[in-house]
Amino acid sequence: MPKFSDRVEAISISGIREVFEAAGEDAINLGLGQPDFPTPSHAKDAAVAAIREGSTDAYTSNKGTLALREAIAAKHERDQGVTVDPGDLIATSGGSEALHLALEAHVDVGEEVVIPDPGFVSYDALTKLAGGEPVPVPLREDLTLDPATVEAAITDDTAAFVVNSPANPTGTVASEDDVREFARIAREHDVLCLSDEVYEHFVFEGAHHSPLEYERENVVVVNACSKAYSMTGWRLGWVTGATDRIERMLRVHQYAQACASAPAQFAAEAALSGPQDVVGEMRDSFERRRDVVLEGLADAGLDCPTPQGAFYAMPEVPDGFVDECIDRGVVVVPGGAFGEHGEGYARISYATDEDVLREALGIMADAAAAVR
Repeated sequence: MPKFSDRVEAISISGIREVFEAAGEDAINLGLGQPDFPTPSHAKDAAVAAIREGSTDAYTSNKGTLALREAIAAKHERDQGVTVDPGDLIATSGGSEALHLALEAHVDVGEEVVIPDPGFVSYDALTKLAGGEPVPVPLREDLTLDPATVEAAITDDTAAFVVNSPANPTGTVASEDDVREFARIAREHDVLCLSDEVYEHFVFEGAHHSPLEYERENVVVVNACSKAYSMTGWRLGWVTGATDRIERMLRVHQYAQACASAPAQFAAEAALSGPQDVVGEMRDSFERRRDVVLEGLADAGLDCPTPQGAFYAMPEVPDGFVDECIDRGVVVVPGGAFGEHGEGYARISYATDEDVLREALGIMADAAAAVR
C-alpha cells in the first residue's frame, strides 16, 4: 500500500469542489468564484503580440519581468499611495501560489497561523502543507474579523495571522480602524500579517485599506489579476513585502515554479497599465447583482449580512437547505466548507447574469420553504 506524507493526509479535496461534482451539468452554478466577464481585450492582445514576437519563448526572471513588476508597483502607488520597490515583488502563478510561498517561507513545523472562520478554504490547507497548525477564530456577528479576537489568539507559537478584505466567503470589508489595528498587532507582536487583497477593487460601501499602508516590515500582501481583470485562467498573481521576506519566498518559488507563465505576465502588465474602466464596470455590475440577491434572500425569509464587497453573500440557512438547492438544480456552497463557524450558513456567488440569479433565487426560496 502506498505511503503518503502526513501533511497531505491532513487535507482533503475542497468542499467547494465536492459541491460542484455533486451537481448536474445543467445546474445553475452559484458556487463558482470567478467573474463572468471576458478578459480585457488589450490584455489578450498583449499576450498574443508577445507570443508572436517570440518574447515568451524563454524563462523570465524568477521574480517576473521588470516591466510587469514596475506595473504592479505603480498599481500600489496609484491605488494605495504605497511605494513598492519592483525588486520586492514576485509574480506568481495566481494568488494561490502567492499564499503558498508566504506560508512556506514563514511557518515552521508546529507553528500556528491564525485564520478567519469562516474563511477561504486555502488558508487552512496551505498552513497544514507548510507543517503549521491553523488556529481558526470566529468572526463578529456581522461576519467581519475582529482585531481583538485575533490578538487574543496570538501565542509564543504564532508565526502569522491572515486578513482577507474584501473577504471570501463573506463579502465583508474591514474598516480602516480595523486594518490599522491589524498592522499594530503585527508590529507589536512581531508576527506576520498575511493580507489577501485579491478582491480589493470590488468594494461597494466604504473603501479598501491595506495593512501595508500602516506597517511595512511585518506585512506581506497577496494579490492577483484573477478577479479585478477577470483573468482567473491566466494564473497571474503577486506577492510583496519587505526585502528579506521576498528573498525567502523567492527560494521556494524558484524551485516550485521557476517563473510565472510568460504570456500571462505580458497580459497582466497590459491589464495593470492600460485602461481601468473595465474594473469599475464590473464593480458596478456586482453591486447591482448584490442588491438583487439581498432582495431575493429577504423574500425567501433568509437573513444575510449586507456584503460590502467581493461577489459573495453568506446567508444563514436552515438545515438541509444546501442539499435541497442542489437537488433542485442550484449549486450553493455549505458554510461548513469554510470552517466550523460557517455551519448554518451558505455561500452564494453572484458572479453571474442577473436573470439567472433571479431564477436561482426563486428556486432557493422554494428550497428554503421545503426544509423549514
